[in-house]
Amino acid sequence: MQQLATVWRAMVLDRDAEADVRDLPGIAVRWADCRFAFWNCLTLTEVGADAALTRRRLAEAADIMRAKRHPGFLWVFADLLGTGARAGLTEAAERAGLAYAFPGTGMAGDLLRLPEPAHPDLTFVRVSTDEHLRAYADLNSRAYGFPLADGRDGLAGSTLWKRGVHAWLGLREEIPVTCAATVEADGRLFVVLVATDPRWERRGYGEAVTRKALYEGARATGLTRATLHATAAGAPVYPRIGFAPNSPLRFYGLR
Repeated sequence: MQQLATVWRAMVLDRDAEADVRDLPGIAVRWADCRFAFWNCLTLTEVGADAALTRRRLAEAADIMRAKRHPGFLWVFADLLGTGARAGLTEAAERAGLAYAFPGTGMAGDLLRLPEPAHPDLTFVRVSTDEHLRAYADLNSRAYGFPLADGRDGLAGSTLWKRGVHAWLGLREEIPVTCAATVEADGRLFVVLVATDPRWERRGYGEAVTRKALYEGARATGLTRATLHATAAGAPVYPRIGFAPNSPLRFYGLR
């Protein structure tokens, strides 16, 4: 949860210096209010909240989301909730007007001897130009079913992604087919926006480019501890790199 709040602060303010970035009682707001839904984020921050407090926070989060122009997600780290709050989470979210969107898994790992990555089909290129950024955005849009314009609205023109993020494209015959990035956050590397073109899935491309982003991020920073938030599609891949699951995640949108 802390890694999300730290990294998304930087990402959202990079997208819009006037974005809604606030740490409210029990809720972290990281909302660019842009067309790229992943840059519109709330998360619950209290540890051990009981059922009554969780119901209140969910209602407050839903009210914040309703006041925005563009949709986004509430990220709920279920293991941070009290036992009663976890048991009643589905009902409490529905009462707040929230709809369950998809699951995720928080993971962490110590990557002490990660070898330099390679894949026989791919060449790796670090994101350093606006053309690279568009390709990175388009891969995420295709992977998550967003219109291409939405992904570009999140990344186009970013200086942070060209200089401060270790963002890499995997090219097959000079065509970008996969991507991954790492960014330093509070003494760890955080893996962000891993995606593969659906036409090229199940070939090991996502794992290869994630290894590349981790390898280069570790080489640049000296960090070996890494964290990430995996989707259901990506969750089987990361244990092969050295990550272990440590927290179930639930994503909610407005109903």
